Amino acid sequence: MSSKEKPTLGIFFFILYSGTRIKTRKRNIAAPLDPSTFADAVVQIYLDNAGDLELIAKSIESSDLNFSRYGDTFFEVAFTGGRTQPGTTKPDEGERHPFSIIDCEPKREAILPSVIYIQKILRRRPFLIKNLENVMRKFLQSLELFEENERKKLAIFTALAFSQKLSGLPLDTVFQPLLKDNLVAKGIVLSFITDFFKEYLIDNSLDDLISFLKRGKMEDNLLDFFPSSKRSVEAFSEHFTKAGLVPLVEYHEKKIFEVKLKEMKSALTTQIAEETDISEVKDTVKQHVKDAKLPDIEVVRILWDVIMDAVQWSGKNQQQNANAALRQVKMWANLLNTFCTSGKLELELLYKVQVQCYEDAKLMKLFPDIVRALYDQDVLAEDTILYWFRKGTNPKGRLTIVLFMVQFGCQKRKRKDWTNTKFLIGGCA
Repeated sequence: MSSKEKPTLGIFFFILYSGTRIKTRKRNIAAPLDPSTFADAVVQIYLDNAGDLELIAKSIESSDLNFSRYGDTFFEVAFTGGRTQPGTTKPDEGERHPFSIIDCEPKREAILPSVIYIQKILRRRPFLIKNLENVMRKFLQSLELFEENERKKLAIFTALAFSQKLSGLPLDTVFQPLLKDNLVAKGIVLSFITDFFKEYLIDNSLDDLISFLKRGKMEDNLLDFFPSSKRSVEAFSEHFTKAGLVPLVEYHEKKIFEVKLKEMKSALTTQIAEETDISEVKDTVKQHVKDAKLPDIEVVRILWDVIMDAVQWSGKNQQQNANAALRQVKMWANLLNTFCTSGKLELELLYKVQVQCYEDAKLMKLFPDIVRALYDQDVLAEDTILYWFRKGTNPKGRLTIVLFMVQFGCQKRKRKDWTNTKFLIGGCA
């Protein structure tokens, strides 16, 4: 049979009765892409059920609509009442319904049913979470196209969505779309995030909000929501205090304070480790105090920490440890003396030394020597030490520390040492 001849019927009968299958080429037959028709069908479900979200959810569940293809369109209908024009938030041609999130009152009791309704839809069709993310991201990036009360509704919905733990909605759905320069500059983002915070904190604690911000990598960047001209701690405090979010203000101020302390400690650690000239170190401290308005007590605490952190410890050799610690104290005593300008600050330093020696085994027996060194270098006054010894001791390790001091004082008295002072021998007969 030539290549142009057609197969005879006998060949087909042979294939039929022998059970041999003829392989046919598969064809991808795609349904025509028609989001408008899909949107009209969803709108009709809303209208047929008069906006009853319970009934609408049941009707959608029993429908044969192609949600896998038109998921974005479905959420556009839920948010705005109909399909929106591509690349905008403007209504497209077609049917619309008046029961959307944008059309309801800007109150949680009006918006919460829509959140619960969408939650039900997502439980039946979890693949739609990506479509919800797409639509929310699109709307948040286009906030300037909405009216002010519409933006408030979106903020309330977004807060409720995360508060109700809407299935799998990622955190970057909120924060990343908002941080567009033009939206931030116009103050739109600040208004939105304020409404978001206020709504979220109704059902959640401040700790929950902070955890939320941490997961969204915004905990340390809250000022990014402010226009650049208002990006200051003072503006933050003023704005959120007026909004009734005082706990958030207090948290932010504490956070900023901790950052300033950390910056100062880092700078001093480097200088002390490198044994920078003491006058330069003093200038560094004064500059940080001025810039961050750090209280004197925190300055004293930080100075002691960085001085002791720079000690080169030698393992279990007690005498070498003592020598290294005392050498460090004497080297930087003048720095401590510059900022220990009152009996209260001297006492705070003494408390700091006490707690550190109590918590660090290698320093426990060094406490009397350190106090003596601070006294000899005029960092601690006799009256301060006497007050601490008699009634001002920090409760942490009090009995142990005082016992060491008494024993130390007795030894010094027997050797006729410290004859010019009355302290540290009060327990020795």
